[in-house]
Amino acid sequence: MTSDHPLPAGAAEWGRAVLAGREQPVTPRPAATVMLVRPAGTGIEVYLLRRTRSMAFAPGMHVFPGGGVDPRDAEPLGAAVRWAGPAPAEWGRRLAAPEPLARALVCAAVRETFEESGVLLAGTPDGRVVADTRGDDWEADRLALIDRSLPFVEFLDRRDLVLRSDLLRPWARWITPVVEPRRYDTRFFAAVLPEGQLTRDVGGEADQVLWARPADAVAAWRRGEMAMLPPTAVTLGELARHKSPDAVLAAEREIVPVEPRAREEDGRIRLVLPEGVDDPV
Repeated sequence: MTSDHPLPAGAAEWGRAVLAGREQPVTPRPAATVMLVRPAGTGIEVYLLRRTRSMAFAPGMHVFPGGGVDPRDAEPLGAAVRWAGPAPAEWGRRLAAPEPLARALVCAAVRETFEESGVLLAGTPDGRVVADTRGDDWEADRLALIDRSLPFVEFLDRRDLVLRSDLLRPWARWITPVVEPRRYDTRFFAAVLPEGQLTRDVGGEADQVLWARPADAVAAWRRGEMAMLPPTAVTLGELARHKSPDAVLAAEREIVPVEPRAREEDGRIRLVLPEGVDDPV
């Protein structure tokens, strides 16, 4: 069955213009987001951030670490990133994307996760995963990545690290509806918090961070206590079916694009999820 969700605040005027044909939809920008999970008793927890209310996109919403692909992730810099795990061509097959875009999406996933949580999905050339990213030197590098003074490839090279694409699993693909003024074509990935690493409240785009059981987060969303966009709520509902990090990584996923459609009723624009999407509402 289908269900609908309200259009995020601030997008209604633009959405009506698009539906009326007065404006053309914005082209979605490629983006990546990572559902970072860890064991919690007999289940799992997932890392969430609450975006500051001053943000232009999804203000006040609870989200996973992530963001848009930028020039640091694309060629030629992205192609120079040292890599371990499935090759970019294989990621292109998994993500149904050209190899350069697939490489950029994986780079963006790893870079954004470090920028927004302090967790780094990388390791040494001999196969060890980074075990600790605390310390002033790591923080200086994280801030330099954010302000774009340090390219991601240079960050890894300077520390003699390789990106560990094998720590990521493709999970879903969501495209922002045509009625929103900022649109993203976002690939969702799952990853397990590396042993020894800790997330930290890094500030910036988020005013709150937390670890939560997926089912508890969905329940809080239903009660109106946690604001989320439909992709976050749906993927949390999917994660809630898995009882361990290993089960999350082993999940068989068919990656197909999901794009909610918009309809206007009684002066309000609602977002309708496609048939076949398990909507936790």
